Amino acid sequence: MSDTALPVLINQVPHTLAPGATLADAVALAGIQPPFAAAVNLQFVPRSQYAQHQLAAHDQIELIAPITGG
Repeated sequence: MSDTALPVLINQVPHTLAPGATLADAVALAGIQPPFAAAVNLQFVPRSQYAQHQLAAHDQIELIAPITGG
């Protein structure tokens, strides 16, 4: 594993995470509050897998909150 920072995109915005970061780390960095859905490289990741889903450099993470309205 590399000792360098991990560049990722969270909702199209560049961020840097620590080596070995998981999707849970990215969610915490983004500060998004439930409810929301998460996808990494266009693949949905169940909430139960956030802490186990290892991120790689240049992963594209989408955190999508439902839109409510009338």
